[in-house]
Amino acid sequence: MFKLLIVDDEPLVQIGIKSMLDWESLGITICQTAMNGKAALDLIEEYSPEIVIADIKMPIMNGLELVRICKERFGQLPLFIILTSYEEFSLVKEAIHYQVVDYLVKIELDPESLEASVKKTLDILQNIQKSEPGLPDLKRPILQSFQDKFFMRLLYNLFENEEQFRVQCKDLKLDFSYQGYIAAHCAFFDSHKSSMTSEKQINLYMSALQMVKELLVKYMDCYLFPLDVRHFCIIFYLEEDNTENNCHAIQSALDKTYSMINKYFNVTVLTGIGRSCDSPFLISESYQDARQVFNEADSDHTIVFYQESNNKPYSNKSFNIAVFRNDITKGFEEFDTDVLYKTFTEIAELFRMHPNHYLQAVDGSCNILYLAISLLPEGEKIVSGIFENYPGGYRSIYLHTNVEQVIEWFLTFRDGLCEVLNVRKKSYKNRIVSSVEKYICNHINEKLTLNDTAAVFGITPNYLSVLFKKHGEMGFSEYITQQKIKKAKELMKNPDLKVYEIAGELGFDSAFYFSKVFKKVEGVSPRVYQQQIHPVEM
Repeated sequence: MFKLLIVDDEPLVQIGIKSMLDWESLGITICQTAMNGKAALDLIEEYSPEIVIADIKMPIMNGLELVRICKERFGQLPLFIILTSYEEFSLVKEAIHYQVVDYLVKIELDPESLEASVKKTLDILQNIQKSEPGLPDLKRPILQSFQDKFFMRLLYNLFENEEQFRVQCKDLKLDFSYQGYIAAHCAFFDSHKSSMTSEKQINLYMSALQMVKELLVKYMDCYLFPLDVRHFCIIFYLEEDNTENNCHAIQSALDKTYSMINKYFNVTVLTGIGRSCDSPFLISESYQDARQVFNEADSDHTIVFYQESNNKPYSNKSFNIAVFRNDITKGFEEFDTDVLYKTFTEIAELFRMHPNHYLQAVDGSCNILYLAISLLPEGEKIVSGIFENYPGGYRSIYLHTNVEQVIEWFLTFRDGLCEVLNVRKKSYKNRIVSSVEKYICNHINEKLTLNDTAAVFGITPNYLSVLFKKHGEMGFSEYITQQKIKKAKELMKNPDLKVYEIAGELGFDSAFYFSKVFKKVEGVSPRVYQQQIHPVEM
């Protein structure tokens, strides 16, 4: 059971939170309550709760100060959920800086919102408890999830075939049965950013992005994910095939969301919105539209729809990455630095041949930047390291004003990536094999194939097969067989289970085939093995 501490200076709020959920069914016990931050700090030292729900404004020591001291003194735990009022959102911005899990507005607090917030916290706690390699780094929540990487592939049409798309959808439990889809390209614009340090800008944008995520889904079905610390993408799911109604709904949802963002963070969001499409495979085309009209957005017209611009005689200002799709994907996913170096050089030469196409050069550089952040393990960290001595870091791309400067940035990006990936190549490949082995063990009851497993990890079947042979102790199929037989032997400890039941449990096509495989590995048939471990008493 996880321990929960409730901190609020209003007794009725404490009672309300206690009675709002069935805490025991969630695996949580309420260890104590406190009326202020100072008392809470003493209780945290005494009881070591994993979760704290705290009001942000309290006497003696407020919730913000409590969060700050706990992060400095105890590190990652406890995790905080903050209670606030609308007028206290200036404090919320600071609380988000300390990576609180969530914040809830008191007057809107109900069992559903509280349970959703608690479950989000429990997910993080379970990851911490398991100490899994994929645990999100709470200090750098940039493109860590498989879902984000899936949608990046969708945006840039990087799926090799429909089968790879289908398998990943199934594994990630994603639904693409909607009437249509629209992609939007967005960026935060802060008129005061020149007076802020780079770190403060990052914290500001990350906090604002978190709020956009939480608010927008209340108005429309959508999926939102960051491209870098300033830019992000939204994919809207459409319930009806009516362009006018859909555009009106999107405009209304964005207006309400962006109004709140501007009120609490004093930043503006610029947004370009593409045309609707009826297939997920056409989302990349909608995104091309969105990037193109995004260049028309400004502080006076913050949201621009492609439909509103399609009569304007302008040239395409976006860079078509499709020509280099296979090489870029191979380079990033296989750490193939020869392919990356060659491809980056070709793109730089293309920029150089068109010195007047500044916007296309920036667009192309940024899109490859987004892919690197998304597709590479610790991508944002790698890219930040390459440009750590540059004012503004990798975001210095937005400061350049001509094609030659963009090319210089791009070649620095190329050289830095190749250098880092050459060093990490072996450990990365070992990590892929380790991750696939873990995936196999977690899905051992299913029928596993090389093609489906490769699709889950977004790599080619041939590359996965080569990796297993070179970096694993045995081949891919052999490893699956070994793990299935290992699981079968565990199941056979139950004398009531029949051979055909075990075969079905482990995804074998038939009991006969299972028996054949088992005997090949163990030297005896399943029935004989069962008799050996469960001898009949005379």
